[in-house]
Amino acid sequence: MTGEIDWRTKGFWNPGPPVPDEEFAAARHNLFGGAFTWPVLIARRDAIDANVRTMADFAERHGLSLAPHGKTTMAPALFTAQLAAGAWAITAATANQVLAYRAWGVPRVLLANEVLDPVVLRWFAAEVAAGFDLLCYADSVAGVAALADAMATVPGSRPLRVLAEWGYAGGRTGCRTVEQLTAVAQAVAAAPGLQLAGVAGFEGSLPDLAAADEFAASLRAAAEQIAHHFEGEEAILSAGGSAFFDVVLQRLTGDRIGGRPLRTVLRSGAYISHDHEHYAQTTPFGRLAGEGSLTAALEIWAQVTSTPEPGLALVGMGKREAPYDLGLPVPLRVRRPSGAVEAATGLSVLRLNDHHAYVSVAGPLELAPGDLVGFGISHPCTAFDRWSAIPLVAADDTVTGVIRTYF
Repeated sequence: MTGEIDWRTKGFWNPGPPVPDEEFAAARHNLFGGAFTWPVLIARRDAIDANVRTMADFAERHGLSLAPHGKTTMAPALFTAQLAAGAWAITAATANQVLAYRAWGVPRVLLANEVLDPVVLRWFAAEVAAGFDLLCYADSVAGVAALADAMATVPGSRPLRVLAEWGYAGGRTGCRTVEQLTAVAQAVAAAPGLQLAGVAGFEGSLPDLAAADEFAASLRAAAEQIAHHFEGEEAILSAGGSAFFDVVLQRLTGDRIGGRPLRTVLRSGAYISHDHEHYAQTTPFGRLAGEGSLTAALEIWAQVTSTPEPGLALVGMGKREAPYDLGLPVPLRVRRPSGAVEAATGLSVLRLNDHHAYVSVAGPLELAPGDLVGFGISHPCTAFDRWSAIPLVAADDTVTGVIRTYF
């Protein structure tokens, strides 16, 4: 999907008539040539392409099916790249995301969340009857009943595939005991129109590798307990944030479960852009020697607006532009008005207001009003949602495309 660049497009500078995205990209603007104002979030094309390929190759080498979480980007152009590289599905978190994915032509969607809204579920049922490949979660008998009631409203022979969700104490959704999981499995098995496809969970919010490993092992053990309820040609085990997908590989893969071929579905999403802090520190590729690496793709370029006292610069970038929930932006480079570029040695972000960053200036590097600072980000899931249009930039700072997001 494409749009137009006009006065509504944050970070772009076009006071004139609207310009279609394709025309804007064809002009091959330079990032610093006047087509943008500051701040602006950009995506480095080479990094995006390399990350998509790295994760696809990793999944293929180890027999994993990749269903990247689309909530990270909500960008159909990036979904297209992931599917073209071999992604088995795209994961969604909400009903509205499923609606968007369906409009974008995503062929298979894994909805990694509970939905009980009967209006939405009846739409799901109709779309499944029309050929849509959708997998839904359930962690309660009530949730199963809502799914079954919806499927009963639409005649058809295609069942809705259900993943029983496994959780952990103090976490979010998911059955806490095998008894609860068994009750869900039995309810699905007894409901016309539903098919128990497997078990899923999420380990990404756990505090460390040991806790994630323990959870993944418990998911596998719980799935073994209800595997006799699985239906269909294959059984699915699914987990995987972007911080512990090595645990998924170690604990949830194999040839068969419950007598059925096993498909292990990895739902990592943040890998596509990676980052300069949170995932840079936690990526499993740091533990998996020889398996590859990811490159941070997102940068925010912002201008120094004031240097009111020694050691402090105010930069025009704040909470409305940059993520801050898992770390503050990381200064990378300084670009002078002359075009000279220097490493951002000695710079650090102290705090953010809505549209200001307080930057500590320590060491020999000095900043002056009018300088541009390129920042890396931490946590891409809260970066993409701040920008509806993101220029895709080549290594020489030429803009080659526009990524549209739909949050």
